[in-house]
Amino acid sequence: QVQLVESGGGLVQPGGSLRLSCAASGSIFSINVMSWFRQAPGKERELVANIAPIGTTNYADSVKGRFTISRDITDNRLFLQMSSLKPEDTAIYYCHAILSPSYTAIWGQGTQVTVSS
Repeated sequence: QVQLVESGGGLVQPGGSLRLSCAASGSIFSINVMSWFRQAPGKERELVANIAPIGTTNYADSVKGRFTISRDITDNRLFLQMSSLKPEDTAIYYCHAILSPSYTAIWGQGTQVTVSS
C-alpha cells in the first residue's frame, strides 16, 4: 500500500513563509505527477501546483510568484515552499500522486496551514 504523509503545516503570520513536505512510502513502483491541493472550509478542493517527473511545473494563478513546488525523485519526496502567505491561503494542504504504470491516484491525509495575525 502506497502512502503519502504531509508535514510542515502550522500557524504563520501574514507575509510569512512555510515549507511543506510530503513523503511517499510503501509498495511504490513508480510515481508520475505529484501535486499539492488545498481545501478551505466551505470550498472545493483546488489544485495549488504540480510537478512532472522531468521537472516541469504548473501553478494556480493565485500562488504564482509566491509558492514553489519541488521534488526529490530518488527519495519520492515532494515539497512546497510558500512565501508571502496571505490569510486566504489558509486551508488543509494535501499531497497527491499519480502512480505509474497503474495510474492510481493517491492522497495524503493533509496538513493544516493557518495564516492569521
